[in-house]
Amino acid sequence: MSVVILAIESSCDDTAAAVIVDGQVKSNILADQKVHALYGGVVPELASRAHQANIVPVVDAALKQSGVSADQLSAIAFTRGPGLMGSLMVGVAFAKGLALSHHIPLIEVHHLHAHVLAHFAEPPVPEFPFLCLLVSGGHTQILLVRDHLQLEVLGSTTDDAAGEAFDKAGKLMGLGYPAGPLIDHHARSGKPVFDFPHPQLPDFQFSFSGIKTSIRYFLQDQMARDQDFIQKHLADLCASIQHHIVEILLEKLILAARNTGIRNVTIAGGVSANSRLRERLEEVGQIEGWQTFVPQMAYSTDNAAMIGIAGYYKYQAGQFTDLSVKPMARIPLNG
Repeated sequence: MSVVILAIESSCDDTAAAVIVDGQVKSNILADQKVHALYGGVVPELASRAHQANIVPVVDAALKQSGVSADQLSAIAFTRGPGLMGSLMVGVAFAKGLALSHHIPLIEVHHLHAHVLAHFAEPPVPEFPFLCLLVSGGHTQILLVRDHLQLEVLGSTTDDAAGEAFDKAGKLMGLGYPAGPLIDHHARSGKPVFDFPHPQLPDFQFSFSGIKTSIRYFLQDQMARDQDFIQKHLADLCASIQHHIVEILLEKLILAARNTGIRNVTIAGGVSANSRLRERLEEVGQIEGWQTFVPQMAYSTDNAAMIGIAGYYKYQAGQFTDLSVKPMARIPLNG
C-alpha cells in the first residue's frame, strides 16, 4: 500500500501544502504574502491572519493537483518550528483537526531538517554522509548528515545569520523586502570592487554582525561625501556585499570538508537560491574535488514538499506525534 503524506508548512509568511506519495512529490502549492513588502519585513499578526485565509484553499489545491483525496492520506506532516508562533499555530491546528477527523497519524517536522531533506525531492540526490551548508533568513549552520534522520551541527552563527546580513544591507541601500533576491539581481551587472572585513572565528563558527556594521559605516562615510553614492554605485555595492557574504560562507564550508574528509557537499535554505552562492559552490567543488548538490529553486525557499519528504522518512521510521503537540517558535535541530 502506498504511503501518502499531506504536508503543511506555515512557519513564516508563506502558506504551503504538498502531497508526497511513496517519497515522490505529486503537488507543491504555495501562497505568498506580498503585504509585508510595505513594511520592510514580516509583520507577525498580518502573517498569521493570511495563513488563516490561505490554508484551506492551498490544501485543497494540493490535493486536487495530486489527484489524491483526503480519505487516501496515510498521515499529515506539519512544521512544528522554528518560526513565528502565530503562523505555526495555524498550520499545527489545521493539521491536528484534519488528522483527527480522518483518524490518521501526525508527523511533526523541524523546519531546518526539512530544508536539508529538500535534496531528496528530486534526483540527483547526495550519498551519505554529506555536509550541508544550511543558510536561511535566520539560520546559518554547517551540518554533518549521516542519514535521513541523523544530523550533527558542526558549526553555526554566533550572532546574525547570512540572510539577515543580506536584508540589513538591502535596507541600508533603500532596497525593498526581501532584499536578498534584489541584491542578487543588481549584483549581476556589478563588480565586487568594495572591500569589507571577514570575521576571524575558530572552527566552523560564523558571524555576520561585523560585516553588517562595516557596511553601515561605509555607506555613511561615502554618502557624507556624495548623497548619490548608492544610486551611482548600486550594482557594484550589491556585487561586493554578495561576494563577501558568499566567501565567508564558503571559507567555513571548505574548512569543514577538509577536516572531515567528506566530499559530498550540499547547500540548503532560502539563501541557497542566491545565484552567486550556487555558482561558487560549483567552482569550489571542482577545485576541492567535491560532489556538489544544489536544490532546485522550487525547493530552496520555504515550501511544503520538503516538509512532506521529511515526513515520509519519519513515517517509515514510525516517528509519529500525538494531539498534545504544540508549536515551538524556537526548537533546536537535533538528529
